[in-house]
Amino acid sequence: MDLDAVADVARRHDLVVLDDAAQAHGARRDGRPVGGGPAHATAWSFYPGKNLGAIGDGGAVTTSDPETARRLRSLRNYGSSEKYRHDEVGWNSRLDEIQAALLTVKLGRLDEHNGRREAAARRYDDGLAGLGEELELPTRVPGTTPAWHLYVVRTPHRDRLREHLSRCGVETLVHYPVPPHRQPAFAGTGLAEAHLPVADRLAREVLSLPMGPTLRPEQQDAVIDAVRGFRP
Repeated sequence: MDLDAVADVARRHDLVVLDDAAQAHGARRDGRPVGGGPAHATAWSFYPGKNLGAIGDGGAVTTSDPETARRLRSLRNYGSSEKYRHDEVGWNSRLDEIQAALLTVKLGRLDEHNGRREAAARRYDDGLAGLGEELELPTRVPGTTPAWHLYVVRTPHRDRLREHLSRCGVETLVHYPVPPHRQPAFAGTGLAEAHLPVADRLAREVLSLPMGPTLRPEQQDAVIDAVRGFRP
């Protein structure tokens, strides 16, 4: 997504831009780390499976706006900025010290681990090239450095390919099988009736192959061989 263009529209209409970087720890856009620039605030997830994951759960919001930072600090602490005084209804969303300590250590290794993910992504790119419309690989947007939290391919034969890979001992996941407008939570609303063919198609076709900083080349080769051995 061209976030600069989004920010330009927001400025013209007096809107703010909230950036979802839950899967983008360490990613870069035009040489700049994701999480700054044109976004008013950026949300991060520290779910255990993320590139920068805790051993429990957690998250953070970064912003360069002092008033937004003050409000967020209050909301995460029961709506309190002064002990025993609550100016608004808030939550208990503080990151505990154990999670913070672990994340601090892992943050120092983030670039190294992301480099391993980048190498794994390129190995997939090379090993799965040439399958044409049967398997669409992730694209790299010029000027960006992905974090490769996931390696997501697309195929019209997704379910059959997934079953084949399972028989070969390769576990895969679908992120995500049901688009938001198809969720039961929105039944009976206008969103449920929305015509969103791209979202529906992605939900039918996306498949996440094994990815992570501990993925070994021989494991990837087994995945690649299994994918290439699939016959629709």
